[in-house]
Amino acid sequence: MDLVDLIEKKKQGYSHSKEEIKYIVDSMMDGTALDAQLASWLMAVCFKGLNELETSDLTKILADSGDKVNFSELNEVVVDKHSTGGVGDKVTITLIPLLAAAGISVAKLADRGGRSAAGTIDKIEAIPNFNTDLSAIAIVNQVKNIKAVIASQDKKLAPADRKLYSLRGQTATTDNDSLIASSILSKKNACGGSNIVLDIKYGAGALMKTAEEAVHLSNLMVKIGNNINKKITAVVTSLEEPLGRAVGNSLEVIEAIEFLKGNLKDGELAYLTYYFGAITLIQLGLYNTVDDAVDYLKTLVDNGSAIKKFKEIIDAQNGDSSVIVNYDKFELPCYKVEFKSKKNGYVQNINAHEIAMAAKELGATRSDKSGLIDHSVGIYLNKKSGEFVNKEETLYTIYSNDEDKTRIAQTHCDNAFVIGDAKPSINNLVYKVIGIEEEDV
Repeated sequence: MDLVDLIEKKKQGYSHSKEEIKYIVDSMMDGTALDAQLASWLMAVCFKGLNELETSDLTKILADSGDKVNFSELNEVVVDKHSTGGVGDKVTITLIPLLAAAGISVAKLADRGGRSAAGTIDKIEAIPNFNTDLSAIAIVNQVKNIKAVIASQDKKLAPADRKLYSLRGQTATTDNDSLIASSILSKKNACGGSNIVLDIKYGAGALMKTAEEAVHLSNLMVKIGNNINKKITAVVTSLEEPLGRAVGNSLEVIEAIEFLKGNLKDGELAYLTYYFGAITLIQLGLYNTVDDAVDYLKTLVDNGSAIKKFKEIIDAQNGDSSVIVNYDKFELPCYKVEFKSKKNGYVQNINAHEIAMAAKELGATRSDKSGLIDHSVGIYLNKKSGEFVNKEETLYTIYSNDEDKTRIAQTHCDNAFVIGDAKPSINNLVYKVIGIEEEDV
C-alpha cells in the first residue's frame, strides 16, 4: 500500500477497507507517515466522510493500538460514563459515587480538559493529594473492592488515538462526527467497560452547537457501539449556559459534594445526575421507568450512602477526604469579589461561552493539555436563568488570584448575563435519548 494513494482514494470519496485504515494508523505509529500526509488524510475525511463500517474499523484499530483494562475477572457488568463536556459540567463527579452506592460497578477513566473547559480529572484533582494515576491492575482492584474508580487514562491505552487527536487539534479537523466517535469510543473500548452512557451536549458551551448535530453524532455512536460489542445509550442534553452555579475546579467539586450530601435538591446538577443515574439503571434492566429509578437514587443521597461512597473513593485514591466537611482544605484564592446587578429583573440567559472565557482568563482551564491550571479560581453564579435579581444584589462572584485578570473576567461575565422584565421560559435540559426504547424514558 501507499499512503499517498490512500489519501487520493479518500479525496475521491471512496471507502477504505479495514486493512487500509490499519495501514494508515500503523504508519502513523511507526513514524513512516509524515504529519503532512496524515493532515491531508484527515482533511479528506472531513470533506468526504467515513461510513459506519469505516468508523467502526477505525475505532477498533485505535483501541487495539495499546493496552486495555480487563474487568473480566469481576464477572459482572462494569459501567462507564462519558460526557463531551462543557462549562460547569461536574455530573460525572456526582454520578459515579451514586451509581456505586446503588451497587453498580463503575469505572471512569478520563482525560484532561482543553481550552474551553476543565475535564473531570482536572476537577477531581482539586481534592488535595487525590491520585488519578493508577495502573490497570489498581483500577480493576479498586472497582472490585469499592465498586468505583475515577482515574486518568493511561498513555498506554489507545495511544494511536492520542496521537491522532493531537494532529486533529493542529489541523482544524476536530469537528468531524466519525473522527469524534472513533476517538471517544476507542478510549471507551480500551477502558474495559461493557456498558456506556454518553452525555452528548449541544449549545453555546458545547462542541456541538445544535441539537440536530448532537443527535446525528449520538446515533452514530450507538451504532458503532453495537459494532464493537458495547451497549451504549446516548443522551442529548442542552448546554446553552453553565451547568449548575459553580465554574472552576475546587468550586465545582464543592458543588458536587453539596449534592451528594443532600443539600442540593433542585437545579440542573441534581436533575441531570438523577436522570443519568436512572438511564443507567434502565439500561441495565434494573428499573423500567425514569421516575421509579430516580425515586430509588434519591434515597441513596438522603440516607448518606452516596456521600459515604464518595469518601471511600477519595480515601482509596489517597485524597484528603476531610474536604467533605471542611472546604477550607481546598486550595483558596487571594480574592473573592462579589459583583452586583445594575438593574432589577429576571435573568433571561447566561451565555456559557462568555463564562468559559472568564474562567480561562482566571486560569481555571489550560491553554493546552500539558499546561497548568489553577484549582482555586472560578466563578459562582449567584443567580441563574429564571431567577429574579434586585439592583445591587449579588449577581455573580469571582474567585481570583490576580486583580487584572479579575477585571477581564468581569467583562466576560457582564456580557454573559441578560436581564429582562419578563420571567423567561426554561428549556428542557434533555433533548433526546438514543439507544433504549422510547417508552422506557
